[in-house]
Parts: sequence; structure tokens; C-alpha cells
Amino acid sequence: MARREDNRRNREEEPEFVDKLVHINRVAKTVKGGRNMSFAALVVVGDEKGRVGFGKGKAREVPEAIRKATEVAKKSMMRVPLREGRTLHHDGKGRHGAGKVILRAAPPGTGVIAGGPMR
Repeated sequence: MARREDNRRNREEEPEFVDKLVHINRVAKTVKGGRNMSFAALVVVGDEKGRVGFGKGKAREVPEAIRKATEVAKKSMMRVPLREGRTLHHDGKGRHGAGKVILRAAPPGTGVIAGGPMR
């Protein structure tokens, strides 16, 4: 009986995914009686083995928005093939509006070279 409880504790202590909060945005809807405030969260989730997903959530409270975004991110997971289990096979570029992202393969020992949201 004690072994089962120990195994459960070990599983609970080791999270399956690593999640990062990228951005929190306070949004307001103007109604007749004033402004209704809510929060939008952007979360990225990964297992550090080649699976990654992102999600957006919106709620009246910040923790609830983060929870919703994390659930959406876990449901939208996709596989990214890695070389040697640590880097990309090919360079990639992406654009959305005025934002640009360039992902490049790197030699061993190179850390993340990026600004705040990408880090």
C-alpha cells in the first residue's frame, strides 16, 4: 500500500509538460454601465522532447485565464522533429503582423539567443 502512494507522489512531483506564460493582456469591454475588465493569457507548453503547443485563454481573473490557456495548449500539441534531441533540422521563419520569428539550428553549447517573449 505504501509503495503505491510513493509511486503516485513521484508521478505528481514530475510534471509531464513544462509551461511558460508568454503574455497577459488586460482587456475591457465597454457596456452601458461602464467597463467589463477581463484578462487574456498566452501560454506555450512543451515536453522538452519534441512536442510543443500554444494556447490562448480569457477570463475575468488571471489564474483562470492561465489555466484555460494551458488546457488549450495541451490539446493543440504538435511534434517538432529534433536533431540529436536538442536542435532543429532546418531553419524556419514566421511572420504575423509586424512580428517576425527566425528559428535556426545551432551547434552544441549554444543557448537561447532571443528577446523576452521568445525566451
